[in-house]
Amino acid sequence: MKARSVARAGVIAAVYAALTLLVVQSPLGYGPVQFRLSEAVTVLAVLTPAAIPGLWIGSMVANAFMLATVGPLGMLDVVFGSLATMLGAAWSWRFRKRTGVALLGPVFANALIVPAYLPVMLKGLGFYKIPLLGIDLEGRFLAMYLFGFVAVAIGQAAVVYGLGQPLLHALRTMKVESLLREEG
Repeated sequence: MKARSVARAGVIAAVYAALTLLVVQSPLGYGPVQFRLSEAVTVLAVLTPAAIPGLWIGSMVANAFMLATVGPLGMLDVVFGSLATMLGAAWSWRFRKRTGVALLGPVFANALIVPAYLPVMLKGLGFYKIPLLGIDLEGRFLAMYLFGFVAVAIGQAAVVYGLGQPLLHALRTMKVESLLREEG
């Protein structure tokens, strides 16, 4: 990678991690229901391939803070949550000419991968119980996965399309895309 690409990736990593850590205390940033504001910046992968390693590293840094909350099981989030972010960003870059399709990358990558390890990480913390509705999915992996898939997909879509797409439009209007264009 050229120095400019490395610098872009570093800035994107810092922005993603900082935005994630702003809501680190909120149960909406982690868990089966997620509305991570930082996911709005995943749209940067439509503008520059430097966003792929940048978002991956930023996600690893942010997810590493889960280690303090859930202990060694937090490594699942560091590894697989960050992998989901990287795969979503790669999808976005691949389909960058079709914005609506490109933004599906972060939504589906996270919705498919994250709910697969959350039941292990969050076991016994009450995230899969809704007493008012008499719902208790605890211990039933498939039910917990499907609940997580739907919940993560809705949260991701809300943030990526509701916040990220307007951000992308604003960046394109400000001609930021031409500034991010790779040289050579």
